Amino acid sequence: MKKIILFFILPVALFAQEKTSTVTPKQTGKYDTNKFSQMYDLLATPNMFRTASGAPGPAYYQQQADYKIDIELDDKKAKLSGSETITYYNNSPDNLEYLWIQLDQNQAAKDSESPLSESERMDQTFPAANFANKFLKKDSERGFNIEYVKDAKGNAMSYTINQTMMRINLATPMKPNSTISFSIKWWYNINNYQQEGGRSGYELFEKEGNRLYVIAQFYPRMAVYNDVEGWQNMQFWGSGEFALPFGDFDVNITVPADHVMEATGELMNRSEVFTPAQVKRYELAQKSFDKPVVIVTQAEAEAAEKGFSDKKKTWRFSAKNVRDFGIATSRKFIYDAMAVKLDSKVVMAASVYPKEANPLWGETSTITVAHTLKSYSSHTFDYPYPKAVSVSAEDQGMEYPMICWNFGRPDANGVTSDQIKNGMMGVVIHEVGHNFFPMIVNSDERQWTWMDEGLNSFMEFMAEQELGTNFPSRRGPAKNIVPYMSGDQKFLEPIMSNSESIIQFGNNAYGKPATGLNILRETIMGRELFDYAFKVYANRWKFKHPTPEDFFRTMEDASAVDLDWFFRGWFYSTDFVDIGINDVKQYYVTETPTAALKNAKVRKGRFGLDPGPFVYLVEENNSELKSNQKKALKIEDVQLLSDYVSTLSAEEKGTLKSPKYFYEVEFNKPGGMIMPILVEITYEDGTVDNYKYPAQIWRKSNDSAKKVYATEKAIKKIQIDPKLETADIDVTNNTWPKSEQKSKFD
Repeated sequence: MKKIILFFILPVALFAQEKTSTVTPKQTGKYDTNKFSQMYDLLATPNMFRTASGAPGPAYYQQQADYKIDIELDDKKAKLSGSETITYYNNSPDNLEYLWIQLDQNQAAKDSESPLSESERMDQTFPAANFANKFLKKDSERGFNIEYVKDAKGNAMSYTINQTMMRINLATPMKPNSTISFSIKWWYNINNYQQEGGRSGYELFEKEGNRLYVIAQFYPRMAVYNDVEGWQNMQFWGSGEFALPFGDFDVNITVPADHVMEATGELMNRSEVFTPAQVKRYELAQKSFDKPVVIVTQAEAEAAEKGFSDKKKTWRFSAKNVRDFGIATSRKFIYDAMAVKLDSKVVMAASVYPKEANPLWGETSTITVAHTLKSYSSHTFDYPYPKAVSVSAEDQGMEYPMICWNFGRPDANGVTSDQIKNGMMGVVIHEVGHNFFPMIVNSDERQWTWMDEGLNSFMEFMAEQELGTNFPSRRGPAKNIVPYMSGDQKFLEPIMSNSESIIQFGNNAYGKPATGLNILRETIMGRELFDYAFKVYANRWKFKHPTPEDFFRTMEDASAVDLDWFFRGWFYSTDFVDIGINDVKQYYVTETPTAALKNAKVRKGRFGLDPGPFVYLVEENNSELKSNQKKALKIEDVQLLSDYVSTLSAEEKGTLKSPKYFYEVEFNKPGGMIMPILVEITYEDGTVDNYKYPAQIWRKSNDSAKKVYATEKAIKKIQIDPKLETADIDVTNNTWPKSEQKSKFD
């Protein structure tokens, strides 16, 4: 009978549920959306090449490419001709069926697809030179002209050119641990970079007809082959810079005999290209640690620029373990240098510049180079190369091993504004600093601009601040990135975007990563932990090829700080920081419970024991709280507290605090980006306390967090992030009581 009864009741019950809908439908499950989730979904799987700690693995390898290059500059035609022999080492475990060579000059060739890939609009105002360059000039006669590619025996090799990349087709695949040598002969017309653009070329001084050359990407260069991408043969579209293997260079450069030159590497024939007096001055510079010594004087440069020598001179440079080569040459160059003492060695800082750059450059450039080498070395490793050279090239800012071009000159009357001087010093620090990132810590610029520009902008910020002059740094301070991060999301993309896909290049690839690293150092990790981990990264990957994962993992591995939440938000998203004060409640202590507290379920003590009589904290606006109860706490006025204190020993009483005021503060987070909560509390008497709550306070609620304050003094003001350390995009919700924001007009 029971079974029969149950059988009939069950369908009736189900029917009733369906008809009356009294049961809430079961909610569907959800994916993990916690912003503190580890980044296993974003990072490459560790392996024998790159370990989970962020260090190179036991199977890590990298290729090598050595160059012997002979080039000649035709100054009258602005033409560069050259031949090179490349010896390539296959240190990979793979058979290579072909080799890829970079032909970056082809980015400006007449059949280049780079201009075709850019959207255009009709500007209505043009300088005459720009209008002529855009609409009147014939198709570009630029780009590499390859005369031959030959093997070591002089036989022609098969090759295919695809825009800015050339594939050399090997008759027999290169086996692991083998080498191959081949030669390429080429020439190209050098561009006027001020009119045609480009990272190198010449600057024309029309009055006298002289040119100042800064020459780079001037030779066919080996592409990188590695465990991450195989061949890095992405086309050079213009924004994403370069990925290059290390190697040794021997370069002979023939120029007019009246030119002065600097280049990557050590000059091997100084006595042949400098006068005896200039050689002696250089020897003095090698012992001068406090100020530069002028080696080629302004008078000598002015004399040279008046004539155009028909004679030639060959400069011979040798560079070991570098990834690239750059050259600066002109008859207009003044040249100065000084010695720089690092912890383990002495290196040379030098500058070359025309008279138009003085007095600014003579007074500032080489000293700034020296400061940069000291600052960067202290945060990473001692600068390993023998020299660093700064070249005055107006409208330029570009870097190569041991040499870089930098803008910034006085006006026609020799007057330099603070803006020009600071801009020039900033770019010198930045471009010299690129020797460390990416010339030595050799990241892939073609793929990840931030890994060199962002890290280097952060290092630049530290070097600028270490000048001790309150230098007006553009990138690094958190408040400076707020306009970008609060902008229209249509024009924002994560830092972890390919170089060619970035809309606001400077903010995304330079400013935001530099700011993020500064926040890590100053606010999240602290200088000691950050500096140690950053130095570990630099030393692990100097003269190697790191990836973003290697950086992220090393920073955690060397510090024991969980940073996945930060890298996920700051680098992989366009989330912004906005933390506010949602509510502040004041409470008063009483022994009289409100009706709600009387009926509240009491939390039992340990082991379920009854905790005994209660003291109550009642919110200020509760209507049941009597006016005479709204007063600062005195222990003796609350019998239960007074009785408790009376049971303590004198020693225990001495450890007690005396809070008189009680507050509950609720913080909210309208922004998606996680960040520590920095709180400044100002009391009625004007004194201040600061609190820092780690980012983990948001682990269990992405929207709000609460903290309780028991204070001896009444609180007058609460402010979040008073020093603007977190890039909070909206400070109008950062203060309690809410303060009226002045308009820009006010």
